[in-house]
Amino acid sequence: MLRISGALPQWETPAMIDYAQFESAIGLNWYDIDPNLQLQMRRLLEPADFDWLEPELRKVGALCGGPVAARAEVTDKHSPELVKFDRWGDPLDEVRHHPGALATKRDLWEAGVSGPRLYTEARRRGRHLPEVIPTALNYMLSQAEIGMLCSVGMTSGVIGLVRRFAPTEVQREFMPHLTAEHFDDAWDGAMFMTEKTGGSDLATLTTTARRDGDRWILNGSKWFCSNVDASAIATLARPEGGADGLRGVALFLVSRLRRDGSRNGISIRRLKDKLGTRAVPTAEVDFIDAEASLLAGSGGTASDGQGINRMMEMVNDSRRGIAVMGLGIMRRSFLESAIFSWHRSAFGRALRDLPMMREMLVGMMVELEAAAALVFASTSDDSALARLLVPVAKLRASRRGIEFASQAVEVHGGNGYVENWPLARQLRDAQSNTIWEGTENIICLDILRALRSEQVMQAAFGALGERAETAGALLAATRETVVGALGEVREALAHLSRLDREVAQLRARVFGNYLADVASTALLLEEAAYELSTSGSARKAVIAHLFAEAHLGRHPMRGLLSDDRTVLDLFDPIVCYGAIEPARAAVALRRG
Repeated sequence: MLRISGALPQWETPAMIDYAQFESAIGLNWYDIDPNLQLQMRRLLEPADFDWLEPELRKVGALCGGPVAARAEVTDKHSPELVKFDRWGDPLDEVRHHPGALATKRDLWEAGVSGPRLYTEARRRGRHLPEVIPTALNYMLSQAEIGMLCSVGMTSGVIGLVRRFAPTEVQREFMPHLTAEHFDDAWDGAMFMTEKTGGSDLATLTTTARRDGDRWILNGSKWFCSNVDASAIATLARPEGGADGLRGVALFLVSRLRRDGSRNGISIRRLKDKLGTRAVPTAEVDFIDAEASLLAGSGGTASDGQGINRMMEMVNDSRRGIAVMGLGIMRRSFLESAIFSWHRSAFGRALRDLPMMREMLVGMMVELEAAAALVFASTSDDSALARLLVPVAKLRASRRGIEFASQAVEVHGGNGYVENWPLARQLRDAQSNTIWEGTENIICLDILRALRSEQVMQAAFGALGERAETAGALLAATRETVVGALGEVREALAHLSRLDREVAQLRARVFGNYLADVASTALLLEEAAYELSTSGSARKAVIAHLFAEAHLGRHPMRGLLSDDRTVLDLFDPIVCYGAIEPARAAVALRRG
C-alpha cells in the first residue's frame, strides 16, 4: 500500500500521446504507449526491481505489440487442427498448430512471459520476481490474443500444484520440463475439470480413479479441455469408494506419455468449434486407463476431502489471469478506438471532436484505469485483500471487456464488423472471460463466500479504507463518498447474512458490482495521491472523481441538469495521458 511519508521517487509525466501518428495498435510498443502501466510499475515495484525490470517490460511490449499481435491476426483464421489417426489408421490424436502460433509460443517462452527466464534472473540477483510482473506481461499479451495467454498461461498454475502437492519422484520427473530454460525442452500445463454433466457444479463429476501400486488409473470424460495437447494436465476424479459430492473428489496429475514412453490413455474426441479464443485448442477428452499421480501433499490422501481445495489454488490464480485477459481486451479496444477517432472525420469534424465521441472515449479511459486498479491490486501481498479482489477483478474486467469490444466495433462502424479489422475478434474473444473459471453468477457467490470470513472482511475493508484515506484535500469530497459507501457495503453484507439463502443469492450480483465500484474508487484515490506526490499531476485525481461520480454519485434526472464540461475541456489530457494542474482539476471537481 502507498505510504505518503518521506520522499517518493520523482518522475516526469510523459508528453501527451499523439494518436494521429499511428495507423493501428499493431506495430507499437505496448509498454511505451501505456503511461498508466508505467505508473503502476513505478508505484508497485521497489526501485531496484524497477531498474532491471522496466527494460524487460519494454522488450515484451515490443514483442506483443509487434510480431505477436501481427501473427494473431493470421492464426485466428488458421485454428489448430486435430489429426485423429496416422496414415495406417492407428490412433494419433495429434493437434497441429499454425507455424505462426508455434513461433509465438517460442518467443513468449524465451522472453520470460511463459518461460522461467525472469524468475531465474531474479534468483541470480538474490530477489523474488514480484507478482505484479507476470500480471503486467500477461496484460500486454492479452491485448494481442487472450487465447494464446490461455494456451501458455496455465503452466505456472500446474507448476504450483506440482511443487506443493506432488511426491518427490513426480517432481523430479515433471519440474525440469515445466521450468525448462529453452522452449524445445519445455512441457506446458493444462487443467481439465468440466464434464458433460455440469461445468461449475464439480460435485457431479463421474471420472473415476483406481489405485494401481504407486500410480492411479483414470477413466471418464472431460467436456471442455483447453490447451488439450499440454504435456502436464491437472484434473479431478473420484477414487473408487469415494464419498458423493465434492468431498469425494481428488486431484491428479496426468502426463501426455506413460512412464514407458508410450502414449497415455488420453483420447481426443473432437476440437470445439468455438466463437473465439481460437489460438488455444479446446476439446472433448476421454481418459481410458490413463496413468496419473495423486496430488495430495506429504500428509494427504485421495479420500481426505481436500482435492477440490487443492485444485482451487490453481483456479484462483487462473481467475486473476482471466481478469487480466478482460483488461487486455479493454485496453486494445480503447487504443484502436482512439487511433481511429484521430483519423476519421464525420459531419465535417474529426471524430474525436464530436461531443458524444469525447464522452465515450473519456468513459472508456476512466473504466479502463478503474479496472486496472483492481487487477493490479489483486497481486497484493495482503492475502485477505487479494482473496477478495481476485474475484472482484474478474467480475468487473470480464464484463467490461465485452462492453469495450462492442463499443470499439461501434466506433469503427462497418469496418469494426468485418474480420479483416481487429475488433470483431476482440468481441468474439471477450465473451469467453465471463465463462472461464466461473461464470459471473459463480464469481458473485464466491465474493460473498470470501466475505463470510470475518478475518478477510475486516482486513480487506480496512485496507480499502486506508487506501481511500491517502487522498489529499483535492479529493476530500470523493474520499468521504468512498468512506460512506464502504459503510453501506458493510451494512449490506450484514443484511444479506440475515436473509433467506435464495433471496441473498438473488442480491449477490448487485452486491458484487457495488463492492467493485467502491473498491475501484478507493484504489484510484490511492493512485491519485501517488501521482500528485511524484509528478504534481492531478490527472488521476480527475479519473477517480469521474469514476466516483458515475458509480457512487447521486444525480437528479440522471444528470441531465448538470453543466459539467469535464469530458470536453479535459479531453486531451485524459485520453492522451497529459498532465493536469491541480488548480485546473479543482475547478473540474467542483463543477462535477
